[in-house]
Amino acid sequence: MFRSRFRDFDWTLLGFVLLLSVISVLEIRSATAMTKFHGFQTKQMGFLAGGLVIMFVVSMIDYHRLLDIAYWAYGIGLIALVAVKLVGTKVLGAKRWINLGGGMHFQPSEWVKLILILSAARFFWEIVVSGRELTWKDLGKSFLLIGVPFALVLKQPDLGTALTYLPVLFIGLFLGGIRFKQAGILLAGFFIVIGIGWSSGKLLKPYQRARLTAFINPDTDPKGSGYQIRQSLIAVGSGGIWGKGANHGTQTQGDFLPIPYTDFIFAAFCEEHGFVGAVLVLLLYFLILMRLIQNAGTAADPPGTFIIMGVMAVTLFQIAINIGMCIGLMPVTGIPLPLLSYGGSSVIFTFLSLGIVMNVRMRRFVN
Repeated sequence: MFRSRFRDFDWTLLGFVLLLSVISVLEIRSATAMTKFHGFQTKQMGFLAGGLVIMFVVSMIDYHRLLDIAYWAYGIGLIALVAVKLVGTKVLGAKRWINLGGGMHFQPSEWVKLILILSAARFFWEIVVSGRELTWKDLGKSFLLIGVPFALVLKQPDLGTALTYLPVLFIGLFLGGIRFKQAGILLAGFFIVIGIGWSSGKLLKPYQRARLTAFINPDTDPKGSGYQIRQSLIAVGSGGIWGKGANHGTQTQGDFLPIPYTDFIFAAFCEEHGFVGAVLVLLLYFLILMRLIQNAGTAADPPGTFIIMGVMAVTLFQIAINIGMCIGLMPVTGIPLPLLSYGGSSVIFTFLSLGIVMNVRMRRFVN
């Protein structure tokens, strides 16, 4: 029975994911070896084990049932985000977690990403099924669908996680059949709103604005907003071709590179394993993204395609922003690197989304 049920499971994709997970555990162990965070690799292994179990469980639930309750889940997600604002635990000036007791914390904003993928898939699927083109009213509804949780998370403040909601909207509009004229008008409006919000100083908090501009010229404030980028660039560059070896990174082990086990884990990995190691990691990400696109193309119906492409878009966005941040091409936004960065919420979300991808793949021959 197990063999027949999981015959169409994407074991190749899982293999790539597990290989990255092993690299994650080893790099977290190395990056935290001489810090107070030593031992986090054990916690990461626990997160990965839990994620694997959840992935297999979710893959067995027909994704059409998940689509049926998507809007209810969306409402619960909004309630959870409001609860963070009211009773959330404040850490370093931000309320992003709900204390569950026993040292456990719940970060609703990570789970909302998956809810948005399902909700957007159902929303745009209903439009495609109706046989009509996207109207301006549809566009307004889709912006509200993503915009409300986006605003709630931005107020925590958590710019990084809020930004990861946008790829869900973009891929939904693309697959939903947005016209070039509509896209042009929306882009123009977007840049106008961003320009007005930026000049007014009300769009972001001062430290967020400083982070978004520091990557352009980090030397203007080398000990302040530019510090993280400078140290990351030094770590990446000093790795050379082959790297300095595990536990031998001067920036990482010398405690110059900030939070090398989460946001800047790619920089730490590059310092220790060099250009060759970086290419290996990038190749694994490329293979994972290609498998996701392939699975989207073989889905049994449009909502299955929407779901997998939503997962792919969010994953690609996180990879591009995090790695771009580490090499000075993107501003520092606190977006974790999927499957490499330490963190329970990020790991569980990734495996949950992979579970739904497997779910769609396993039912691709069902009419």
